[in-house]
Amino acid sequence: MRSPVCALLVSAFIVGPMNFAGKFMALLAGIVGLVCSATATAQQPHTLTGDIRLHKNFHSTILNNDRDVIVYLPPGYDLEKAKRYPVFYMHDGQNLFDGATSYIPGQEWRVDEMAQSLIAAGKIEPLVIVGIYNTGKDRINEYTPAEDAKYKMGGKADLYGRMLVEELKPFIDRTYRTRQGAENTGLGGSSLGGIVSLYLGLKYSNVFGRLAVVSPSVWFANYHIVHYVEALPTKPMVRIWLDIGAREGSTDQEAQQSVAGARILRDALSKKGWQFGKDLQYHEAEGAEHNERAWAARTGPILEFLFPRTR
Repeated sequence: MRSPVCALLVSAFIVGPMNFAGKFMALLAGIVGLVCSATATAQQPHTLTGDIRLHKNFHSTILNNDRDVIVYLPPGYDLEKAKRYPVFYMHDGQNLFDGATSYIPGQEWRVDEMAQSLIAAGKIEPLVIVGIYNTGKDRINEYTPAEDAKYKMGGKADLYGRMLVEELKPFIDRTYRTRQGAENTGLGGSSLGGIVSLYLGLKYSNVFGRLAVVSPSVWFANYHIVHYVEALPTKPMVRIWLDIGAREGSTDQEAQQSVAGARILRDALSKKGWQFGKDLQYHEAEGAEHNERAWAARTGPILEFLFPRTR
C-alpha cells in the first residue's frame, strides 16, 4: 500500500468534484503517485509473466531525459532465430506488466498475462510489446499535443513523438527481431496516453498503423484532439481501437461527460472515413472506471482487434 504521506498527497489532489479543474488535478495526482512509486515497489510483489527485458535509463537527446523501457517477448522468441515480430509500443510502461511498479500498487494492465494466453490460444499474432515508462513530472507535457490555456501545461507531444520515432524505435529495431512497416507497428495508451497515441499515430501514419486509444482525456486543451482529427486533409490507413468506461467520473454527470467526449471523437473519426468493425472499433465498457483494473479487463479485446492472428 502507499505510505500515509503519499496517500495524503494524492487525496489532496483528487478530493472534490471531477469538473474540468477536478480532472486536471486528478492528472496531477498521477504525478504525485509516481513520486511515491519507490515505496510501493518495495511493498508489492512483482507480477511479471513470460520473457521480460528491462532497459534502464534509456536516454533521449531530444527530450534531455531518461526513462526505463520494459519489453515483453513472445513465447519461442529465443528458439526461432529467423522469425520477426510485429511491435506494440505502449505508454505508461510501469503500469502494464508489474503490480510492483504500477501507479496503483498491485493494479496493472496484465498485458503480459493476456498476451501469453492469447498467443497460446492462436487468437493473436506473437508480438513484441514495448512499455515506455513515463517520467512523472513530464507526463502531462509529453502526452499532450497542445498547451491547456487555463493551466499553462502541455504541448510537448511533438518532441515526445520525435523521441519515439527517431530514438526509441531504432533502438528496439536494432535490439530485437522486429517486422518493419506501419502495418506491423502499433501505439497505445490510456487517458492522456490515449490522446498522444491518436495524435502521434495520425501524424506518423507511415510508422504506426495500429492504435489503441483507451479512455482518452478528450477534454484536454479544449478538445484539441477532436479538432486535429477534423482538420485531417485525408484519412490515413490506420486501424483504431477507441473506448471509454461508463463510470469515468466521480459523479453521474461527469461520467456522462466522459462518454460524450469519446462519442464526439468517435463521430469525428467516422466522418473522416473510418468504418466501424473494419478499421475502427468503438466500445463503451459498462460500469468501468478510469483505472488500470478497468483497462486490464479490455486488454484482450484490444489485442485481438489490433493484432489478430491471420495465418
